Amino acid sequence: MFKKRFLLLVLAAAIVVPGFVYSATAEKAKEETQGKAQDKPEDIYKQLELFSDVLTLVRSEYVDNVKSKDLIYGALKGMIQSLDKYSEFMDPETYAEMKVETEGEFGGIGIEIAIKDDLLTVIAPIEDTPAFKAGVKSQDRIVKINNEITRGITLLEAVKKLRGKPGTSVTITVLREGEGKILDFSITRDTIKVKSIKEAKVLEDKIGYIKLSVFQERSAKDLEEALADLEKQGIDSLILDLRNDPGGLLNVAADVAGKFLPAGELIVYTKGRDGKQAMEFRAKDKHPRTDMPMVVIVDQGSASASEIVAGAMQDLKRAIIVGVKSFGKGSVQTVIPLSDGSAVRLTTSKYYTPNGRSIHGQGIIPDLVIEREQLNKQEAEGKKNPDEVFDKLEQEKGAPTSKKADYDNQLQGAIDAIKTMKIYKTFAAKK
Repeated sequence: MFKKRFLLLVLAAAIVVPGFVYSATAEKAKEETQGKAQDKPEDIYKQLELFSDVLTLVRSEYVDNVKSKDLIYGALKGMIQSLDKYSEFMDPETYAEMKVETEGEFGGIGIEIAIKDDLLTVIAPIEDTPAFKAGVKSQDRIVKINNEITRGITLLEAVKKLRGKPGTSVTITVLREGEGKILDFSITRDTIKVKSIKEAKVLEDKIGYIKLSVFQERSAKDLEEALADLEKQGIDSLILDLRNDPGGLLNVAADVAGKFLPAGELIVYTKGRDGKQAMEFRAKDKHPRTDMPMVVIVDQGSASASEIVAGAMQDLKRAIIVGVKSFGKGSVQTVIPLSDGSAVRLTTSKYYTPNGRSIHGQGIIPDLVIEREQLNKQEAEGKKNPDEVFDKLEQEKGAPTSKKADYDNQLQGAIDAIKTMKIYKTFAAKK
């Protein structure tokens, strides 16, 4: 009946991040209540009769003529939206946009968003995009878009307002709670081309470094190519940087983690209302790197697929997790295409780490917690234009100010952890 279904954790490199789930206790209680109060077939037919009556009433009595499709679409949107904030009915146009996003190129400002605490929240700005360059940060609360308050806005509505033709501009007003500031950003849209691998290089002491920015269709293949290139350069250990990586496709997360775990090892599993949503994802790489000392860096912008990888590596003691607590997104949305080109994105299950941990609302707690130091004056003052910050400081102090690059203390902590692991490995081998 339906076409191919897509499992999404976060739309890869999109400006929308669907879904959270309730806590296990609350969800269990809800399921038990629903099980006891299951509708009988005759009850459903009565409600459908009521729906038909209202539809007929609107068509015959409403002041303006309304197309039947618009009425049906509106009813479907309301029905699905009433389930949770992450399940949505998508008309054909919206569904087509979503498919473009998962392919890694679209028009917009380059941020990942979610509804968190009933507020439109930035999970992470995508590096080297207009939003990132303007100074938008993870955890910023978007309170206005083009001077329109976002209270009660849905994710799809937010996407439509933020997306647009390259060269056009959009103004967002954000509340930066940690600094107690309301900030306006006028951002010029651009074609957002998202690369899975942001950076791959060799650091000191033969330590490889890979910055994975998103989990999209090519991510596992791109990671393999980056690893092969670094291995040719002689690396003997690896730092996988998942900071500000909002996630993406569930199967890709399993493929990425599987590159570092023995074949057959459980990476993540999902559980839904019934057995249909129960799935296990296991490592299947033919030549995994299982002995290479490894550190994974996460932060509050690491969500969904990033948390699956970090959670598996942590549970299976394959890598040390460094940074700060991740975002905490733990549900799976199934996108079900419909016959007229529309689709339903439905929350169908929760995912769990190998040890049975549900990440929703909790996130991944690093083994080595390191808060990011803000040594850059632009970040310290919450400004979006570095030149303005330094010019202002220079005028106030009457002395030149150096534009010194940030010292990444989290990365340095990861390097130190790798060095310690290598020393221990050498010592253990001599026993």
